[in-house]
Formats: sequence, C-alpha cells, structure tokens
Amino acid sequence: MFFSFIRHILLLSIGILFIFPFIWMILTSFKPESEIFSSSIIFFPKEFAMIENYTKAFQQTPLLHYLLNGFFVSFAILFIQIIVAYPCAYALSKHKFMGRKLLMAVIVCALLIPTQVICVPLYLLMYFFDLLDSYTSLILPFSISVFGIFLIRQFINTIPNDLIYAAKIDGLSEFRIVWQIILPLSTPALLSFGIFSIVAHWNDYFWPLIVISTPDFFTPTLGVATFKNDEAGSNYGALNAAASVVVLPLIVLFLMLQKRFIQGITSTGIK
Repeated sequence: MFFSFIRHILLLSIGILFIFPFIWMILTSFKPESEIFSSSIIFFPKEFAMIENYTKAFQQTPLLHYLLNGFFVSFAILFIQIIVAYPCAYALSKHKFMGRKLLMAVIVCALLIPTQVICVPLYLLMYFFDLLDSYTSLILPFSISVFGIFLIRQFINTIPNDLIYAAKIDGLSEFRIVWQIILPLSTPALLSFGIFSIVAHWNDYFWPLIVISTPDFFTPTLGVATFKNDEAGSNYGALNAAASVVVLPLIVLFLMLQKRFIQGITSTGIK
C-alpha cells in the first residue's frame, strides 16, 4: 500500500512537470503585459486580458489561414500514408514471398533515419521538379511512412489467419478481404498512427522552414514563429494566445481518440 502510494505520487509529479509549460502558456495568454513583465511571479492573472490577446493573435496575422493550411497538409499526408502503408503492412503480415524478411529489416532500419539526414536530397528533388514553395513540397516527401507500415503490420499480425481463410472459402477476393474485412479490424492501429502522424506534421517546423517562403503556404508552427519575429515583438500575451490556439486542436483530437489510441498501441505489442 505504501509503495503504491509513493508510485502514484511520483507519477503525478512527473505528469505535472510535463503539463506545467502548457498551463503556464495558457495562463500567460490571459495576462496583460504589466503582469507578464512583472518583477514578481504571478501565476494566476489578477486582471484578465484574454479578449485583447486573442483578438490581437487573429488580427495581426492570418492565424486562421495558417490553421487551415495545417489541417489540409496534415490530413493530406495522413490520407496518402494510409493508402500506401496499409496494403504494404497487410502484405508483409499475411503473405509469404521472397525477400519479405529482408524488406522488413530495411523498414526497421529506415526507422532509425531522421528527416534531417535526408533533407538535402529531398530539397534537391523538390527543386529539380520545381515543387518548392507549394503544398506539394509539404506533402509529397512524407507520403510513405515506414513507421506507419511497421505499426499497422504489428497490429495485423494479431488478426487470426483463420478469418482470412474463411473469407476466401466464402469466395471473397483479396481486394475485398483487405478493404472490407481487415481494414475495419485495423481501425485502432490506424487511429493510433493517425494521431502520431498528425501531431508530427502539425508541429513540424524544420521542413516547412526550408521549402516554404510565401506566407500563403505557412503551417501553424511556421506562422507562429513569424508572428513572434515580425508582428508581436515583445507582446508575449498575444504570442502565447496564438500558441495556445495552435496547440488546442491536437489536445481535442487526442481527448476524442485516446481510448482507441491506447488500444492500438497496446495491441501492436502483442506479437
């Protein structure tokens, strides 16, 4: 009982440590400048300037346009990734063919390569095909996700082969088995991967900074950075308001899908 209590206190402390910067950011977005630059630490605002700060966040920059760009780019990447990764994962899981183990080893090794390592070849490809400064340059390099293939494949491994054999006996084609039987069963894995993908590309700052120069194509993180440099200056209330608006969709998405997300993650570790 004592050790259980200590464990819960430790976990709660770590949780508060991780969530504290977000709480501070939101509270700062409610404060006037006099409290933000006060010599003493003011945790809860004494005077609320929420309406003023959030109004400035949307008026001084096209924040709504940046958010729409983020939604379009993130979901477009996710859609293409699933279209590519799901059939590949099914083939690697349920079909035996020459070189399957080697291909799986290549996929696992590819997981170790960060985007920053291959950014120069990717940039040169975008430049060669005249795709820089466009939505295509934000979406195309991430259309294939080795992490998605690995994660979905691990989940499909948990689906019994007898289900596929029964479907074949009933006369279903391979295409119908993949998209009408296995796909609905793989929903937890797809949702888990979707959260990983959307969070990664919504928060991506490195790649958009390289390939995008026109504000019309700015993603939320790139837009907030420009807001800080060009518009807000020392107005940290409006800056934190903009950052809070950018973070909010991710929090809502996770809260809506957290049960399926946990189910997908735990199931992929069975085999």
